[in-house]
Amino acid sequence: MPPYDDGVRAKLMTISTATLTTALFKRGFRNTFIAGIGIINPDAPRMVGPAYTLRYIPAREDLDHLKVFEDRSHPQRKGVEECPEGHVFVIDSRKDRSAASAGAILVTRLFKRKAAGIVTDGGFRDTPEIAKLPFPAYHAAPSAPTNLIKHHAIDLNVPIGCGDVAVFPGDILVGDGEGVVVIPLHLAREIAEEAFEQTVFEDFVYDKVVEGSSIFGIYPPDPDALQEFATWRQKAGR
Repeated sequence: MPPYDDGVRAKLMTISTATLTTALFKRGFRNTFIAGIGIINPDAPRMVGPAYTLRYIPAREDLDHLKVFEDRSHPQRKGVEECPEGHVFVIDSRKDRSAASAGAILVTRLFKRKAAGIVTDGGFRDTPEIAKLPFPAYHAAPSAPTNLIKHHAIDLNVPIGCGDVAVFPGDILVGDGEGVVVIPLHLAREIAEEAFEQTVFEDFVYDKVVEGSSIFGIYPPDPDALQEFATWRQKAGR
């Protein structure tokens, strides 16, 4: 079976980044959560999709000027028009939010082309307009100046670092209200299956705690709690 398909995606859409990072930690992966970024539109849907990457290096004055956008091979513009449907456009902006990684026009184009979302460890401009889109967009902070002031777009769909996390093309990115986690592609299915089961159990625990139960004996569970969980799961159809 492939490591990522519609079934894996459907499960990942229901799992928090917190639970996914725990599942990855069990396998020795300690650096999978992109720190220092947040979602612009909290009402946007959850984000799940393979990575399509753009890498920036520091700008150089003789190369980075407004005329470069007339070149259709410019990596930023080319990437927006080539990012596959269902993929997440991930930008390595070297954690420099002093100039925009992109703005509302490019983000809207990705939305219209049915990308799954966009992530940068820098910033976006036009964030009030981006916030109105039903499209997951994650960044560090608003950044009004054009990207050309600080960023030179150099590569597409190569391994990058985003928020000090390695992102390889095709890795699966999952985003929720807390942030974004990167799952190595070859682990996507097993992580989704384990984390899905963990989510179901933790929903049971949450219900018990809301009812007033102590965490002792249920989190982690003793044999009685496991039996109660089995009954709860059957009744809930999960």
